[in-house]
Amino acid sequence: MLSNQILQNSIDGLKAITRRDVTVVEREGKVTATTEPEMFNRFLQEIEAFISSPADSQIVQGYQYFKVLDNGVVEYVVMIRGKDEEAFRLGKIASFQIQNLLVAYKERYDRDNFIKNLLLDNMLLVDIYSRAKKLHVDNDVRRVVFLIDIASEMESSVIEILRNMFPVKLKEFIIALDQNSIILVKELSAEDDAQSIDAAARAICDTLNTEAMISATVATGMPVNDLKHVSASYKEARMALEVGKIFDTEKKVINYEQLGIGRLIYQLPVQLCRMFIDEVLHGISIDTFDDEMLTTVSKFFENNLNVSETSRQLYIHRNTLVYRLDKLQKMTGLDLRAFEDAITFKITLMVGKYMKFKENFLY
Repeated sequence: MLSNQILQNSIDGLKAITRRDVTVVEREGKVTATTEPEMFNRFLQEIEAFISSPADSQIVQGYQYFKVLDNGVVEYVVMIRGKDEEAFRLGKIASFQIQNLLVAYKERYDRDNFIKNLLLDNMLLVDIYSRAKKLHVDNDVRRVVFLIDIASEMESSVIEILRNMFPVKLKEFIIALDQNSIILVKELSAEDDAQSIDAAARAICDTLNTEAMISATVATGMPVNDLKHVSASYKEARMALEVGKIFDTEKKVINYEQLGIGRLIYQLPVQLCRMFIDEVLHGISIDTFDDEMLTTVSKFFENNLNVSETSRQLYIHRNTLVYRLDKLQKMTGLDLRAFEDAITFKITLMVGKYMKFKENFLY
């Protein structure tokens, strides 16, 4: 079924050209789109009678009716005001246009459904290539998967914004996975590299923020050269998104190839992580450290263990920073001014974030 907005745009364009009013009605008799606001639900009985009749067109109370079929079943009725030959011709044109829109959108739905099943590993390998050939989806094409995570519940405009950004037919696939996730399968040229992929991801974030006032995070998998590997790129993008949510919540673009040490920690068993934290902190919980301490440590790491620069950026006296570091050393036995101890504590904090994520996921 076509969206009401698409039908409304089509008949608005027809009226602008022909100066004739056009109305499109669903087979249930409900007005879907019209250039006459007073038309809503005026001719319900007449429309039902016309749908049941064998006629392809009919004149009723000053309007000409035309059927739009989908696999032999009436999908829409087009109504044109007027009994003259020009109104008949316009009705035929309008119904023909909507018929073609139905075919095009049905094909796109089939293609999108194929890609969705491909991404979710719902297809046998032998079926992938036969379905791709039938739907005219090229196999040996370089592609990459973008996983777009929307902070709030998704609006219908988001998909249209993305389609406007990537309008090339038969090359890009944009699929709503759920209320907060969209998958973009993008075809790449020979010149596209990691930088251009990251640039496209940043463009998606900026466009959604500018045009829809939506905060989005975009994760990307690795490029693949075969349809059967597209699901692998999707899984990489999904992993990148989760790793980013755990270890780097401020980043809006996350590349699977640039996950750093978070990639290793993400794949550790929870029991092993718990043993590591107990070994380093000697039974102290990470929740023991207050926000002030964690902010101080984070800024200290950002400034490469430089006490003077860290105290300046935190707007505190140098001795205050030294006091906080000494306090942390008494609690954990780790002196963050020593590189090895700083690395150990940094990894401990990351492991703690991962464990909290896992606990929230399980419960």
